[in-house]
Amino acid sequence: MSKTSDGILQGEFFMQGDIACAEGAICAGCRFFGGYPITPATEVAQRMSERLPLVDGVYIQMEDELASMNAVLGASWAGMKAMTATSGPGFSLMMENLGLGIMMETPCVLVNVQRGGPSTGLPTLVGQGDMMQARWGSHGDYSIVALAPSSPQELFDLTIHAFNLAELYRTPVLVMTDAEVGHMTEKVVIPPLEEIETFERRKPTVPPQEYRPYYVEPGELAPPMAVAGDGYRIHTTGLTHDERGYPATADDKAQWPLVQRLVGKIENNKERIIWLVEDRLDDAEVAIISYGIAARTAIWPMQMAREEGIKVGMLRLVTVWPFPDEQIHDLAGRVQGIVVPEINMGQIVREVQRSAEGQTRIISVPHPGGGIHDPYQVLNAIRTAAGRPVEES
Repeated sequence: MSKTSDGILQGEFFMQGDIACAEGAICAGCRFFGGYPITPATEVAQRMSERLPLVDGVYIQMEDELASMNAVLGASWAGMKAMTATSGPGFSLMMENLGLGIMMETPCVLVNVQRGGPSTGLPTLVGQGDMMQARWGSHGDYSIVALAPSSPQELFDLTIHAFNLAELYRTPVLVMTDAEVGHMTEKVVIPPLEEIETFERRKPTVPPQEYRPYYVEPGELAPPMAVAGDGYRIHTTGLTHDERGYPATADDKAQWPLVQRLVGKIENNKERIIWLVEDRLDDAEVAIISYGIAARTAIWPMQMAREEGIKVGMLRLVTVWPFPDEQIHDLAGRVQGIVVPEINMGQIVREVQRSAEGQTRIISVPHPGGGIHDPYQVLNAIRTAAGRPVEES
């Protein structure tokens, strides 16, 4: 392992997931973190507080989560790649400013290290109960990108990927990890910085007097983004606005094209955004669909079922939102049943049911949080989906 002259790490590390997340952000070019301590995400903030000053970045501990998300939006408009990290209660408090960031088309990254809920719930124990909130937590119509790492290595990699998506589509992007992955310590490989692909936001190419902050050129995904202070006149607001950024709330003429574009820039590019990992699905009669730590705990039951003669494979959701409707619809038409283990009382399983459209049996394997699944729960669900007898563990 080594540290380069500019303070960037590279090499092989035995690293906690939360710390890998922070290092991924730094490698992506993040130079601003605004946050507030909360278990089990505090290690992200702590690491950023130590590392950002060494790479000419800025760390600010805000007074609460509302201010944290607001500071991140402001830093992004000032030209910095910016991030915050939180857990369930803080995620709830950030929802209003998340919606503001979506409406203002502000690239940034919000990491949620999920814990058991509701309310303050289980501060130190795992949960995956914020997955639907990630999609629908703010008000109004919009689309969102949310990624679900299943290892510290993926927390590093997907944090970089989140920044790239944020800059490309000019939108906040969510990293929906969980307490087990965040607090897990495993091998993490950080490649040389020149081998890491990063995407920078597009800047205006027109003179300042011709710049319209929300004008999208034909064929582009999002408008170029000027940096506040660079001589461009910028007006941005959470109100419905026109191409100049000026409020247009007297009638609905601006609402339709604006909201349609905010939703469309994600939904119309799902093929470019969605990232799935397939394992032994070619001959599968039963499929597991899962994400995060729940997907890892389903690996052993999948192997045991194979030894029993049940052909089972897994579709792991790396991108959870936008949801891979078409891929799941296709899979549902090829298998006897689909098993969905997740550490909540049934959230993503409902999207699987919707996408399957009744083609096959969908079996939910819920868990209220606090711990991971007993592998025999998942194994018995696989047996049920395959029409085999269920055995006691």
